[in-house]
Amino acid sequence: MASVKRQIAVSVGLLAAAATITWLLYEARPASETTEPVYVPVTVDVVEAVPETIRIPIQAQGTVSPLQQTAVVAEVEGRIVEVAEAFNVGGFVKAGEIMLRIDPRDYETALARAQAALKSAESTLLQEQGQAEVALQEWRKLPAGSQRSEQASDLYLRKPQLAQAQAQLLAATADVKTAQDDLDRSIVRAPYDALIRSKDSELGQYVSRGAILAEVVSVDFAEVRLPIPQSRLAYMDLPGIRSPAGETPIDLYTQVNGEQTHWTGTLHRSEGVFDERSRVLFAVARIQDPYGLDSPGQMPLRIGTFVNADIAGKPMPDLVALPRHVLRAGDTVPVVDSANRVSYRKISTLRTGGDLVYVAAGLDDGDLVILTSLERNLTGAEVRVVSQIGSDELRQRLTGPGQPQDFESPDPAVTAR
Repeated sequence: MASVKRQIAVSVGLLAAAATITWLLYEARPASETTEPVYVPVTVDVVEAVPETIRIPIQAQGTVSPLQQTAVVAEVEGRIVEVAEAFNVGGFVKAGEIMLRIDPRDYETALARAQAALKSAESTLLQEQGQAEVALQEWRKLPAGSQRSEQASDLYLRKPQLAQAQAQLLAATADVKTAQDDLDRSIVRAPYDALIRSKDSELGQYVSRGAILAEVVSVDFAEVRLPIPQSRLAYMDLPGIRSPAGETPIDLYTQVNGEQTHWTGTLHRSEGVFDERSRVLFAVARIQDPYGLDSPGQMPLRIGTFVNADIAGKPMPDLVALPRHVLRAGDTVPVVDSANRVSYRKISTLRTGGDLVYVAAGLDDGDLVILTSLERNLTGAEVRVVSQIGSDELRQRLTGPGQPQDFESPDPAVTAR
């Protein structure tokens, strides 16, 4: 019983001590201070809307093809007795340069015979002319009234014989020309400055008339067919029907040896009809001296190369170029309003693809468009601008040569067609 009382007394003592310590700590507490919450503005990067005249670039792809392609055929038959050193696949030949010779001996003989026949016909004509002159003098000596019919007088004056001699001379002259042409055709020359794409004949081979000797392509110019979707034509300045040659610059580029290489071409013409399956219009770019024969050091643009093309569109005024990622649902963009807070502005854009969006209406000169990704619930939040850039400078950074495309490319199968 005494043990229980002792335990109770200890417990009460401990509780009293704890209460005393608690009271002392409470009394010794520091005085509390009331502070107002500090609001931190949202930090953003912005682009200043600068309306400008922009040539919207149009992207396309195509394969380089020759302006001219010719199958060189034999116009005479015979054995090939000589070929040029450049007569190989990939060889370059100048216009009029001899590519090969066909054995000319039979044609030299035929020419000699034709020339001999011509001499004989000339002699025959001279004889007939002399005899006709003698007959005319005799005819004039005949007494009046002794003339016969007109047919008899023509025969007496040797008019038929003279006409026959003249016809034989004409035929002999034509035979000489034909023989000379055949002899000339035994020498096969390049029709223009060309690259030998393939050859189907060789030294010592007998070829018949009409046999294909080689296939050549021109090297003065090359062309690329570029498919342009119907929806993109409004942004282009296509050459007219009556004046097809255009001056719109085109930047062509592709990867060569791991590096991006560029060539300059011009928009020469359009093909004038839409492809029925893909609904694209093919524009044709023309490149001068694609193999760089007149420009030493230039990387050759070989026939068959698949290239990308940046076509400069027609000038369009009062456009603002923005990165596509700033566009929000409902064609709105976040801007910094006059109270330095986040608001959303309704805009009107052109129908383009790629990394840029072109604003035609809804932004004023000097508006600050927010580039930083923000949640929609931050509408009305105060902002602090960290960095600012003009939209024209931003566009130039994003649309340099070889940058991501501004227009979606059509199906590669369409390009191949």
